[in-house]
Amino acid sequence: MKKAFTMIELIFVIVIIGILAAVIIPRSGSNKLYEAATQVVSHIRYTQHLAMVDDKFNPSDNEWYKRRWQLLFGTSVDTNNKVAYSIFSDKAGGSTGNPDTSEIATNPLNNSKLLSGGFSGTLPSISPRATSELNIGQKYGILDVDFSSECSVNDSKRIAFDYLGRPIYGNISSLTSPFKVNATNRLIINQCKIEICSVSDCTTASSEEKVTIAIEPETGYAHIL
Repeated sequence: MKKAFTMIELIFVIVIIGILAAVIIPRSGSNKLYEAATQVVSHIRYTQHLAMVDDKFNPSDNEWYKRRWQLLFGTSVDTNNKVAYSIFSDKAGGSTGNPDTSEIATNPLNNSKLLSGGFSGTLPSISPRATSELNIGQKYGILDVDFSSECSVNDSKRIAFDYLGRPIYGNISSLTSPFKVNATNRLIINQCKIEICSVSDCTTASSEEKVTIAIEPETGYAHIL
């Protein structure tokens, strides 16, 4: 004789499913935030990897640090006015702080593409060489990215690494003393926090509207808080 569910058991199962749905569905909107933050963390770690593998340190060159590997966020017409980021390293003699296509890292998953979601005057987001996932505004609906004062200079939204993988201030060209005195003073000494937000201003975002990424000093370890 086959056993069947009783009416009470069926009602109990339906109630449980309803409770789970009530808990999970409201959070589904925030999944994109975590997907974006997880991707950014992965690319921060890859930027650090490039910095250590492609050692830019040169004791005879006082400006070696200008050619550090970095990850830079930006919004422009070339990103379709969406938040996007690029991973690049300035070349010797042309350290502008902004990438051109020859300075942007190649996408290791597709050598025909560059690790950029678009950058002003350099690479339109619609270019076949752009990596669409790095346009996190378009891909994940991210509306703002904010850096804490521990790692931002003049509102710069970039993170760079030295040849040991240590996080350093990214916007070197605008730094003043003591940051230009020596390489040690360019090191970030406190935890750097990067907020990824689904609203247009991270400063007013609620906990449900943002995810915070932390980059630890010295080790450069990046993780989601």
